[in-house]
Amino acid sequence: MTDHLDRFHAALTVLAGHGHIKQRLIKAFEDNLVAIHEDELPIAMKQSFADLRLDMHRVRPLNGEGPICASVRKMSLDEASEIAGRIVALYGEIARQRDDLQTSLPLNEGDETRVPPFLIKSV
Repeated sequence: MTDHLDRFHAALTVLAGHGHIKQRLIKAFEDNLVAIHEDELPIAMKQSFADLRLDMHRVRPLNGEGPICASVRKMSLDEASEIAGRIVALYGEIARQRDDLQTSLPLNEGDETRVPPFLIKSV
């Protein structure tokens, strides 16, 4: 899941960068998210990511352009912004899933919660 979190984070970095929203959306998806398959994601994210992938591949490409470029080209600015927002929401969801997983795991099996010795204030 960490790899997917890193991919979404990289996509957000592109989306937050300079340039036209459509160009940033194409670059964010092609460079970072296209290789993710929804079956690899947590159950809560599968359908949302499948819908995102469908939206990014909904237009048949022309003259050598890819399906992502063709689909984004046909989007309005509002649609492109909405899809960028969905990528941000998916990043938030995968980050929450990872945090929930980490907080539910014990630090050491069989150990009670202990304060490490270096954190104990000496008198």
